[in-house]
Amino acid sequence: MKALILTACPSGMASSYMAARVLAHAAEQQGWQVAVECHSQLEPVTPFTPAQIAEAELVLVAAAGPASNLSRFAGKPGFVGEIQPALNDPKAWLQRAAQQAAPLPVDGPFEAHSENRVRLVAITACPTGVAHTFMSAEALTETAQGLGHHIKVETQGSVGAQNALTADDIAAADCVIVAADIEVNLARFNGKRLYRTSTGQALKKPQHTIETALREAKTWQQQSGGVALSAEADKKEPGPYQHLLTGVSFMLPMVVAGGLIIALSFIFGIEAFKEEGTLAAALMQIGGGSAFALMIPVLSGYIAYSIADRPGIAPGMIGGMLASSLGAGFIGGIISGFLAGYSARLLARRVPMPKSLESLKPILIIPLFASLFTGLVMIYVVGGPVATIMAVMTDFLNNMGSANAVLLGIIIGAMMCFDMGGPVNKAAYAFSVGLLASQTYGPMAAAMAAGMVPAIGMGIATFLARRKFNPNEQEAGKASFVLGLCFISEGAIPFAARDPLRVIPSCMAGGALTGALSMLFGAKLLAPHGGVFVLFIPNAIEQLGWYVLAIAAGSVLTGVVYSVLKRSDAQMLTAGGQAGPAAVGTGR
Repeated sequence: MKALILTACPSGMASSYMAARVLAHAAEQQGWQVAVECHSQLEPVTPFTPAQIAEAELVLVAAAGPASNLSRFAGKPGFVGEIQPALNDPKAWLQRAAQQAAPLPVDGPFEAHSENRVRLVAITACPTGVAHTFMSAEALTETAQGLGHHIKVETQGSVGAQNALTADDIAAADCVIVAADIEVNLARFNGKRLYRTSTGQALKKPQHTIETALREAKTWQQQSGGVALSAEADKKEPGPYQHLLTGVSFMLPMVVAGGLIIALSFIFGIEAFKEEGTLAAALMQIGGGSAFALMIPVLSGYIAYSIADRPGIAPGMIGGMLASSLGAGFIGGIISGFLAGYSARLLARRVPMPKSLESLKPILIIPLFASLFTGLVMIYVVGGPVATIMAVMTDFLNNMGSANAVLLGIIIGAMMCFDMGGPVNKAAYAFSVGLLASQTYGPMAAAMAAGMVPAIGMGIATFLARRKFNPNEQEAGKASFVLGLCFISEGAIPFAARDPLRVIPSCMAGGALTGALSMLFGAKLLAPHGGVFVLFIPNAIEQLGWYVLAIAAGSVLTGVVYSVLKRSDAQMLTAGGQAGPAAVGTGR
């Protein structure tokens, strides 16, 4: 039989990619001739040709959400189904599709129907805007549709808002879910029932998240200054850790761009930038003199923005600039951000003003007095002691012996692999990124190298112990390997969710080894993201060959350890465990 397989997901990344693979593999095992059109961010879309459509005997569409615009297949026997059942049991899904195939209409949207159907809108956002943002969006989308609900998810990723919610979407929604690890603008949801959680919770427990949101969501009211009005809203406000991650997320583009531009200046020689008027000097001025100079002010400004909304930006950036000029580094920037944010929020909430002058608060009163307070505290109280601490710490990190370097690498590597994008991972990552401002590049190299290990290691394990993994896990392993190369450690989450007691220690062992080797070899990384793509940029990494060896060693260790510890579904059943369907990752 000649069949066409189309997979799609609104916020698609790994789910669509893996569904295409497992369905094609299952179809070929049944002797079908198949062509695949996969709508995923992991590969470019290759549309079916008119000849393929003309020759097709069956059209299969696996989609997470309404699948419209099927007019090109009009009249062809076809089946449109949800993507999650196809991932869980592709063979059964294909058999059901073949039995229930019917001529496709000119435009055939597919939606699940339910008497208890509700309309949901959601926002997902994580600090880097790459993995958790899209993975949690897919998890919410697929789970909501499986429960018979209508949902639209806006992803606020590294390239900006995608699948943006319109005013009509929000007006029609029964409930709003905000799964974000950073602060997002919620003013447009005034008057709507709103529930806040983290991307990790939405990814790992999407059904619980949706059910809790429908049960516990509270009406959201927010002033233009970003201050929640109700006591219930106060309880749901993000804490200091989330404010810090907001600042880090806005700082990251500065660090990435600045680091790579500095690396480009080194192409002409490590000290070529010292010669004025040369291209190397211009590149260093852009990367080091401008982009890196903005790191701490941006970090501080957006910590304050997360706390007090727009009125906090000016005092936060002023405080961050003072932290930078005083030598207080990223620690001073964090302190100034919290000083500015909480002082601005206090002024917004506690300073009464006549209604005729209320409009002056966000543009005059708050920036003026919050900036004065933050600046004076930074100059007379915080700046000097923190600058001394930063100088001592920087000197220690740049001159520590091999034993201390290995120990630091072990700690960073293990933290990066403990929860794969969770709070512990992000704490190690934020610490390493912050050190770039003081030109300390070793911890950053260890953090990125170790962060690549879990996903790559799971891919290696599925290759080494192929018989222990079912077909779905084998396909998930291939996607995990690719994601790991891109420094998306969340590719290992499907394996960790199903078998945490074996996966997490295996990943931490590999990550600790990689971190230790990276620090021992003296590897340095100027850009905090990019995975293998950074390897091809000259001088972006010092000790490149040894760095690659460190990543390979840790990944192989993780793969070997888990391939030994892993139990097959048959072994789990024999031992009285519950194998269940393979947990499949949803795609950062």
